[in-house]
Amino acid sequence: MIRVLLAEDMSMLREALAALLALEDDIEIVAEVGSGDVIVPTALRTRPDVAVIDIELPGMDGLSAAAELHERLPECRALILTGVGRPGSLRRAMSSHVAGFMVKDSRPKELIEAIRTVAGGGRVVDPQLAFAALNVQGSPLTERESEVLRLTASGAEPPEIAARIGLSYGTVRNYLASSVTKLNARNRVDAIRIATEAGWI
Repeated sequence: MIRVLLAEDMSMLREALAALLALEDDIEIVAEVGSGDVIVPTALRTRPDVAVIDIELPGMDGLSAAAELHERLPECRALILTGVGRPGSLRRAMSSHVAGFMVKDSRPKELIEAIRTVAGGGRVVDPQLAFAALNVQGSPLTERESEVLRLTASGAEPPEIAARIGLSYGTVRNYLASSVTKLNARNRVDAIRIATEAGWI
């Protein structure tokens, strides 16, 4: 019997998935959660074989939860579901030690087979997403530009970033400006979006 934890914040979708999976003779739903910050405590209590996790959850995003789950309960394998298949998200998922990455518009049968594959020690990646990830070019950003953009994405302002990484305020502003230029972005927010979607920050 494959023990499954479901993490999805939309109640209707979570309950529909649970009902669908419950029809399978070899799958048992041991827990259902609606936010990312309760995935690990719930998994430690219920000991699932597979955690099916929505990538966007309140409390803690699905990939961060999957990374923590791998650290705290490595025998539980994570299968990420995403509404929008972005190559950068796939690369981040792989670095978070997830065993599967699927888009939500996959057919139910594909999800069931993916759970079985992941439970058996295999990996599952949406083929179109894998192909798109292979075709994304390397980052044009330097390591410092990436670091400054990543900190900006977390909500830090240039003076705070300057103090945190030991640079002058002007240098931080220059790195942000060069990031915007290199990514052909409209502004910092657009640069963050482009770099995040490509998996560069």
